[in-house]
Amino acid sequence: ILVGEIRDRETITIALEAAETGHLVLGTLHTSDTGQTINRIIGMFELAEERLIRSRLMESLKYVVSQRLLPRIGGGRVPAFEILKSNLRVKECILNGESEDKTFYGIVESGDAYGMVTFDKYLANLFYENIITEDSAMTYASDKSRLAQMLDKIKTARGEKVTDIEGLELDHEYERKTSLF
Repeated sequence: ILVGEIRDRETITIALEAAETGHLVLGTLHTSDTGQTINRIIGMFELAEERLIRSRLMESLKYVVSQRLLPRIGGGRVPAFEILKSNLRVKECILNGESEDKTFYGIVESGDAYGMVTFDKYLANLFYENIITEDSAMTYASDKSRLAQMLDKIKTARGEKVTDIEGLELDHEYERKTSLF
């Protein structure tokens, strides 16, 4: 069953009912990443229904795939993906919500062995394969500092100049602004 776009409680309720009865359900949501997709679904429901919807979603969800279209070197577009695959950690995070120690991004980031990939790792790979520019990668990054580290490793392996602090100016007023004495 393909649900063109999930925009409201009624649509997600019908999609969940279909999934719970054994149907393969594919749906689209306008979100920026896999974690926001799950949180958006949960956020469509009242607080009184949240625990039940978390439980139902935890049991039904198999994958979340997010996509961004980026400019390709030489013209055109290329997709970049973030893939979250349900496992015990994902189910626990759906059921109990994200915390400082456990986020969907963190689960995806450490889920290589399960076929998961963050946008940032996917972007780094597209840069490595010379499909996108460094500027495009950084523009579409979820975590710019993590991606910058990945790109620096790639550039170092290529013998290219890496990110540095050249051109940055020291804020001489900083100490005066933050000093208590």
